[in-house]
Amino acid sequence: MAAGGYPERTPTTFCCGVSMSRFRTFDAVTRNFADTIAPLQSIRDGQTVVSAGGTFEFGFTNYGGSRTRYLGIWYKKISIRTVVWVANREIPLNDSSGVLQLTGQGILVVRDGTNSTIWTSKMSRDVQNPVAQLLDTGNLVVKAVGVDGKDRILWQSFDYIEDTFLPGMKFGRNLVTGLDKYLTSSKSSDDPSPGEYTSRLDPGGYPQIFLRRGDVKQLRSGPWNGLRFSGMANLKENPIYKFEFVYNEEEIVYMYQLIDSSVVTRVTLNRDGVLERWTWSDRAQVWSLYLTAQMDNCDRYALCGAYGSCNINNSPPCGCLRGFMPKYKHDWETGDWTGGCVRKTKVECGKGEGFQRIRSIKLPDTTYANLDIRDRGSGCLLWFSELIDIREYAEDGQDIYVRLAASDLDNSSSERRKWVRLIVIPVLVLGLVFLAIGFIVHMRKRKKLRGVGTTLLIQERDYIKKDGDQELELPLFDLAAIAEATNNFSDANKLGEGGYGPVYKGILKDGQQIAVKRPSKNSTQGLDEFKNEVLCIAKLQHRNLVKLLGCCIQVQEKMLIYEFMPNKSLDSFIFDQKQRTLLDWPRRLNIINGVARGLLYLHQDSRLRIIHRDLKVSNILLDQEMNPKISDFGMARSFGGNEIGASTKRVVGTYGYMSPEYAIDGLFSVKSDVFSFGVLVLEIVSGKRNRGFCHSDHKHNLLGHAWMLYKEGRPLDLIDDCISQSYVMSEVLRSIHVGLLCVQQSPEDRPTMAAVVLMLSTEIALPQPKEPGFFTERDLFATDSSSTKAESCSVNNMSITQLTAR
Repeated sequence: MAAGGYPERTPTTFCCGVSMSRFRTFDAVTRNFADTIAPLQSIRDGQTVVSAGGTFEFGFTNYGGSRTRYLGIWYKKISIRTVVWVANREIPLNDSSGVLQLTGQGILVVRDGTNSTIWTSKMSRDVQNPVAQLLDTGNLVVKAVGVDGKDRILWQSFDYIEDTFLPGMKFGRNLVTGLDKYLTSSKSSDDPSPGEYTSRLDPGGYPQIFLRRGDVKQLRSGPWNGLRFSGMANLKENPIYKFEFVYNEEEIVYMYQLIDSSVVTRVTLNRDGVLERWTWSDRAQVWSLYLTAQMDNCDRYALCGAYGSCNINNSPPCGCLRGFMPKYKHDWETGDWTGGCVRKTKVECGKGEGFQRIRSIKLPDTTYANLDIRDRGSGCLLWFSELIDIREYAEDGQDIYVRLAASDLDNSSSERRKWVRLIVIPVLVLGLVFLAIGFIVHMRKRKKLRGVGTTLLIQERDYIKKDGDQELELPLFDLAAIAEATNNFSDANKLGEGGYGPVYKGILKDGQQIAVKRPSKNSTQGLDEFKNEVLCIAKLQHRNLVKLLGCCIQVQEKMLIYEFMPNKSLDSFIFDQKQRTLLDWPRRLNIINGVARGLLYLHQDSRLRIIHRDLKVSNILLDQEMNPKISDFGMARSFGGNEIGASTKRVVGTYGYMSPEYAIDGLFSVKSDVFSFGVLVLEIVSGKRNRGFCHSDHKHNLLGHAWMLYKEGRPLDLIDDCISQSYVMSEVLRSIHVGLLCVQQSPEDRPTMAAVVLMLSTEIALPQPKEPGFFTERDLFATDSSSTKAESCSVNNMSITQLTAR
C-alpha cells in the first residue's frame, strides 16, 4: 500500500476501457475517495471525495441546522462545517439514500432512494473516458483527454456560482458562450435554495456590479478605474489577496487570487443581501469578518436621486451638485431625497456654458455611459443621461466635469480667464478657418455631383435628426459614396428584400463593408418608419443588436446604413434544406441565448424601454461567427419610465409571430416580444415555420404541435433531424419548455425576458406552461385534407403594416 492508505498505481484494473491507474481509489478506513471519480463509479451518502491537498471535501451533507441532505463542497481542514457550493440547491434529499454517479458520457447524476434523478450537471456533447475531479481550489470539474493529449474541461462547478465567491472563480460574463456567473443569496442559514438577493456584473454601458433585491437595485460598485471599482473605496491592495478586472472581446470578469496560500478567505452574499469577506482564524477557530461592501448609508443605490451627491460626513448626507437645486424642495427638506435635483439654469449653446469640475467622487451610474460617442474611446467616460448614485470621498475618488450654464460656473479665478484667452480664442479662430475650407470643398463636391442629384430634403433631414429637444449624433452619408459602394445598387450586390425595400452590400473607399437598406417605390413604410428606426437604434449599444452606422437623405432617398452581416439572416439557414445542416445544436443554443440577451437589453437595460413588435427569424442577422443580432426597428416603439406597453389601431408585425392580444385587440407590451421570442425558439429547435406548419395527424400550427408533444411526454419529437447527433437533451428540453412558457395565451402568464435569460442559463425549476395562444385547429384544406395534400402547403411569411376589419 502507498502512503495515506491508497493502493499503489499499477495499470492492472480497468473500468469502461480506461486504465484505473489514472485514479486514486476509495480508502476503506477513512471512507473517503481521493480527488478523482471514475466513470460509472458511485458515491453514496457517508462517502466523500477529498482534494489532493486535503483542502476541500465533497459529498452528501446537512446544510446549517437542516436535517435534509445535499450534495455539496466544504472546507476539509476547518472545524466549522462551511459549505461553499451545493449541487441540488433547490431539491434536497429527505434521507441518506442519495447516490452520485459519473456516467460514461461525462454527466454527474444525483439519484434518491427511488432511483429518481434530482440533479444533473450540464454537458456540451458526448465524450469518451471522462473523469470528475475535486481540485484544491474547491472547483469540481469534469474533464476528458483531448486529441492533443491535454485535459479538456467539460463542466465545472466554478461556472455556477451560488452564494460564495472563492479565489480563482470568475465573476462576470463570458461574451462568447453567454454564461453569466453571479452570486445569489440563500433563503436562510438552513435552506441553500436561491433567496431574494443577487450580485451580478451588468455589461450595459460601462460594466459595473449591481446588488439587487429582486429587480430593485440596492448597491452599485461603480465602474472599474484601473485600480478598483470606483464605489468600493475599501477595496485596496493588501497582503491577503490580489484582484483584477478583465474586460475584452471574450469576457468581462472580476476575480481574485490568494497572495499567501495558507490564508483561507471567501466572499459571501448573505440572506440579508450583504456582501461580506471572511477570513478563517486558526487561533480562535472562527470566521472573522474582514470587510463588507456596504460601508454606510451612502452606499444605498440612488439615495440622493438624479444629480444628487451623498456625503456621509454631512447632515443631512444628501446635497445637489453645483449648478443644481432640489426638484421637490419640501420633500428634500423632510428627508426624502429620491426626487433628486434639477438644473438651476438651462444650458444654452453659445452663451458661455462650460464644464465644472467635481472632485473625488464615486462615478455616477455608467449603465448609459460610453467611453466615447464613437466605438473607439479616448479613455474618458461620457454620460448622456441623468447622473445617478454619486457619493463624495475625502480621497481616492475620481473627478468628473458637469456641463453648466455660464451663470452657474465658477468664473472668479484669473486662471479661467487666462485659459479662455490663451486656448479658447485661438481654437475658435482655427475652427472658423476649417469651417471656411470645409465649405469651399463641399461646394466644389456639390457641383461635381449635380448630375446625380444631391439636393437635400432639409425638412425631412431635420425631422429625422431632431426628436423634441434631443439632437441625434448620427453620421450622414453622401448618396454618391453609397452608389459607388454598392456598384450603383446592382442586383449582384443585393442581399435580400423586406417590407421596407431591398438591402444591398457595399464597400466604402476605406474598405469597410456596409449593408444599405433602401426604400422601394412600392414600400408601405415611409418617413415615419424611417425616423422610428433611427430614433430607436441610433444610440443602442449591444453585441446582439445590429449597429446603425448612419443614414443617407438625399433627393428622394431615405437609406439606412448598417454594419454588414456576412451570414445574412437566420431564416436563410434554419429553413434551407442545405444550409440548416451548418447550424448544429451549440450554434442554435447560442443564437437563442443571444437573442434573449438582446431583447432583455431592449426591455430593461437600454436608454429607453423598446418593444420591437416584429421579432422573427428573418430579422435575426448572423455575423462572421454566427452570433445573432436583432435588426429592423422600423416597427419598434420606445417608452420611458415604468411604461411597459400601449394600444394601437394600427397593428404591425408578421403573421405567425404576433401575440393574440396584439393581433386581435391591438394591445402590445414587452410580453408581445416575449411571445414572438417563444415562437422563434420553437422554430429554431424544430427547423419548421410556425405559420404554414403542416402535420398529417392534426391541423395545428407549430405552437399547437409542440404543445401536444409536450402534454404527451414526447417533446424530443419536435427536434430538427439535423441536430439529432449534436444536441444535449437537458438543454433542448429546457429550451422547448421556455419556448412554451413564452407563447402562453395570457400575457400575465408569460415570463419577462429577465426571467427567460435566467431560465435558459441556470437550472432553476420551471413552472408548467399553459395552453399556447392560437391553439385551435385550422381548416387549411377545406376540399381535401389528406396528408399528401398537406405536405404541399406553402408558407407566406411577409410582414404586414395594418390589419383592418372586413
